[in-house]
Parts: sequence; structure tokens; C-alpha cells
Amino acid sequence: MIYLTGGPPHQDMVDLKPDAPADIRGEFQPIATNVPGIQISELMPRCAQMMDKFAIIRTLVESDGRHSSFQCVTGRRFASQPAGGWPEMGSLLSKVRGPVDRAVPPTIDLSMKMAHLPYNLPGAGFVGKAHAPFKPSGEAMKDMVLSGVTPARLNDRKTLLKKFDDYRREFETGLPEGVSEHTKQALEILTSSKLVDALDISREDPRVRERYGKDDPKVLSYSHLGYQAHMSKFLAARRLVEAGARCVTVAFADFDWHGGNFANGRKVIPLLDRGLSALVSDLHERGMDRDVSVVVWGEFGRTPKINKNAGRDHWAPVCAAMLAGGGMTTGQAIGKTDANAERPVSRPIRFADVFATLYRNLGFDTAKATVSDLNGRPRYLTDEGRPLPELAGSL
Repeated sequence: MIYLTGGPPHQDMVDLKPDAPADIRGEFQPIATNVPGIQISELMPRCAQMMDKFAIIRTLVESDGRHSSFQCVTGRRFASQPAGGWPEMGSLLSKVRGPVDRAVPPTIDLSMKMAHLPYNLPGAGFVGKAHAPFKPSGEAMKDMVLSGVTPARLNDRKTLLKKFDDYRREFETGLPEGVSEHTKQALEILTSSKLVDALDISREDPRVRERYGKDDPKVLSYSHLGYQAHMSKFLAARRLVEAGARCVTVAFADFDWHGGNFANGRKVIPLLDRGLSALVSDLHERGMDRDVSVVVWGEFGRTPKINKNAGRDHWAPVCAAMLAGGGMTTGQAIGKTDANAERPVSRPIRFADVFATLYRNLGFDTAKATVSDLNGRPRYLTDEGRPLPELAGSL
């Protein structure tokens, strides 16, 4: 999942309106793609050349209108949450499917800590902290290496810890659920190099690394607040999924451009184009395109009308998404907006519908699959979402 924090301008990326008035159409021109009839922004030439491997949704509706990752990573509206809160998709996958490899966490968050706290992923919700996404940054990275402790000595500590835990279970009220799972996962990570190796992109073929591009930590003037367009994260995401992660989330840059929409767009959108096209090409070349789904979106769109600061403001009535892989039918644009990219005129699609589609790609029957909340009540993976028939492919 590529989360475009802040709300990307759909009318400057995948739903351009060149015939709209100047104060709506903006400064960027549409270009043809390799799929007849589909045009996207001139700032995205790489994706345009491989549009047959993407599906665009131009009529995404029911945004909460909140500056938050919540809806993008849970598929739920923020209101009316159960006790403990709704879990992220990766946390649900961790709970229901468990790890592919005990040495690799099932769900991984590659984003930096962002200054606006609701942008940061909300966590595991009612499925518990044992299923929270692993965040390999800062202190967590230092803790992934055995410092001054041999594997044999670590094993002695593991045995001693088990004895303490057994004692506490016998004579006290028991350990909180999730504590032992945390410990098991930590020990598996420490006694295997698989996760560290996957995160080490220096191990990658230099030609592949070059395709993804180089990190520039100062693309945006406020990058120091955690909003960085790190190209290496796209490559790390592929390597982590290849190593066994079930869900990887990348927060890319920030698109809250109330001012300087076009100046910032010229810096950031080409980088997204490069990283995303490299990722999807890589998945196809490695034969992973049917097994791995990619979704790219933000929490809402931007206003059709350009403001006095050459920016676009928040716009919840419609936004857009790009999808790839997962065995989905690609090479299409779903839905149509009005002349100003203001509202849908056909095929409105909800965030929940996209989640239902992603779950279907992963082999779930969303009409039946459930997970229990803190009260033992079974909860559907998505209550309202319906898999999109347009993306059914050969599944």
C-alpha cells in the first residue's frame, strides 16, 4: 500500500480536465498512455507507458474528509468504532493468516514518524498489539542486531524467560494476551538474518536499484517533519514481500498543498511515477504480479478550483486510486467525474469496495470471513464493501 498523505490532487495526476476553465484545469497537460482512450498527467510518463498494468479508479467516494491514514489502511469510516478500534488490514492479515515466516513480521510499516500524528498508521485495534505493524526504523533497527550476545547465550535467556512465564501463569492471573507473541516474534527476528537482509537494499542488483531512483531527503521544504519521498521504500517493500511479509505500507511525501500545488507537484509527482512504475515492473518481471496487489491513494482529493495561493484545498466528494497486480483486470479507468473533476457522474466506488477487492485477491470470501472483536463478536473483514467485478480478472 502506497499511502499518499495529505490528499493528492486527482485532477493533476489521473483525472485531468484540459477543457475546464483555467482556474480549474491547472498547469499540467494530459498525455496518452499505452491504453487507447486513457490519459494521465504529463508528470507521470513512466506509468503512462505501462498503463496496461494499472487500473485507475476516478470515482472514489465516501471519504471521511479527515487528515488521517485511518480510512486508507482500515477501509472503515472513523465514526462508530468497536471497543479497541478497527484494525489495519495488515493487522487483520496477521491475526487471521499469521506469519509466512516466523523471522519476518506479517505486517510492516515503512513510513517515518510524521508530525501530524493521525497520518501515522493507527495500529492493530481490537486484534491486539501482537499484530501491530513492525516499524523498522530508529531504535527498532538497532534492536534487530544481537549486540554482545551470542545465539547460544540468547537461547539460554529464552529458556529462562519461558520458566519465568510458566511460573507467572501458574501462580498469577496469567500474562496479557499478546506478550508471549511479541517475545516469540522478537526472538525469531534476532536469530535469523532474513528480515535484516530484506531491508538491506545494498544487496540488490545495482541495475534494479538504479531503476527505482535515489532518495532525496529534502524534496519538500517540510521533509524534516517526516514527509519524505524515499524511493528506496518502494524497493524495500518488494524485498519484504518477497521475504514473507503479508502487508507492507509506504507513506510517500505529503500532498497537502494549499499553496504551491504546481511547484510541489513538479517535484513530487515525477518521483512517485518513477518509484511506482519501478515497483510494478519489478513485480511483473519476478512473476509476483498475480500474488501481490498494489494500491496507491490518499485520504481525499483536492478542490477543483485553484485558490489564490496557487493551491488546491481539501475535497472529500471524490478522489482517485491506482491499483496493480493481484490478478486484477488492469488497463482500464473505472468511473467518470463531471467536467470539473468535482463529483462522480458514473460508477461511484467506496473505500470499502476497494478493500473487499483486495481481500478477494488474497483469497478471502468477504461475505463469510470474520474475526472476533474484544467482546467475542464476529466482525466481517469489511461490512459494506463489495468486490469490484471490473477488477475480477481470472480469479
